[in-house]
Amino acid sequence: MSTVKPKHIGRNISRIRELRDMKQEALAQAIGTTQQSISIIEGSESVDDEKLKAIAEALGVPADVIRNFSEEAVFNIIGNTYDNGSSSVNHGCTFNPLDKLLEAFDKNEKLYERLVQAEKEKVALLEKLLSEK
Repeated sequence: MSTVKPKHIGRNISRIRELRDMKQEALAQAIGTTQQSISIIEGSESVDDEKLKAIAEALGVPADVIRNFSEEAVFNIIGNTYDNGSSSVNHGCTFNPLDKLLEAFDKNEKLYERLVQAEKEKVALLEKLLSEK
């Protein structure tokens, strides 16, 4: 005889909140309640749909994610992402180096143009001063 353990919605809320690096106080403020209420909710096996929907929105996940949350699934995703030491994280450039080079060239060109303009203004001022003598 197998017994199916019911989902503990409050515990799921707590784990997702922790994974989101959110404190109970922040969640409470987001849904307009107190930290003590969040503590009580996280200790509850079930949560009414309205409250669950508000909490899900504050956590940035659909309510079904909270209902069906599984730590095993999270660890499977992490395990599959970092398989045998190989990483799916892109350590390459996240920008086109040529774009950065052209950007720098444009900045230098604009700087050069401003310097030339400043020198022209100096020459004009000196010419004016010489002509007044």
